Amino acid sequence: MIELTGVSKIFNEGQPNAFPAVDGIDLLLPSGEVTLFTGPSGSGKTTLLTLIGCLAKPSMGRIRIDGQAVSGLPERFLTALRRTTFGFVFQKFNLIHGLSVLENVMLPAAPLGLPRQQVMRTAMEILEKLDLTRKAHARVEWLSGGEAQRTAMARALINRPRVVIADEPTANLDSRLGSAFLQIIADLRHDGHTVLISSHDPLVLHAPVVERVVTMRDGRIVERG
Repeated sequence: MIELTGVSKIFNEGQPNAFPAVDGIDLLLPSGEVTLFTGPSGSGKTTLLTLIGCLAKPSMGRIRIDGQAVSGLPERFLTALRRTTFGFVFQKFNLIHGLSVLENVMLPAAPLGLPRQQVMRTAMEILEKLDLTRKAHARVEWLSGGEAQRTAMARALINRPRVVIADEPTANLDSRLGSAFLQIIADLRHDGHTVLISSHDPLVLHAPVVERVVTMRDGRIVERG
């Protein structure tokens, strides 16, 4: 369970050009559900996901994960929390050129100090599920858009996170690859993951796997259903 109480994020705080990217959000996100955050560009979707994923701290309010308050934790504790609790899929994928698919997938596990062979086995298991085994040793700059997207998803799963956060994950995909992504999301939900997606793609909005839609505008929730 993720709980937000009075959460705001103010950029340029204390300056004449200060503005609230997220403004007084109260929200409960049950474990094991797929939630879509939608709304126009600049509505606060991405900022809200960065707050939930502990990539940034709120200016005001409190965030709890499974009852533990996390919004006020020191950065070293937030870093550990991000590694073990969250997996991130960014809009531009952020894969590291010059490294192979397998190396990119294994990278987030490096700080955990696990045996390399163990991490490699886990990575190969995930790549097999995502039909990427034959691309494991290919450099990521040689991948198609769909292969790069699945590689980013595999990297997000390497530390077996409870929560997967995907920011505009279908923005660079055609409808066929977008549908393939939604099947991956369905599989994650079946395995018990909590999935949080930001998107204004109608394909995602109307997908059966999406159980909850939170509509945002001007940093506030204007509809939830």
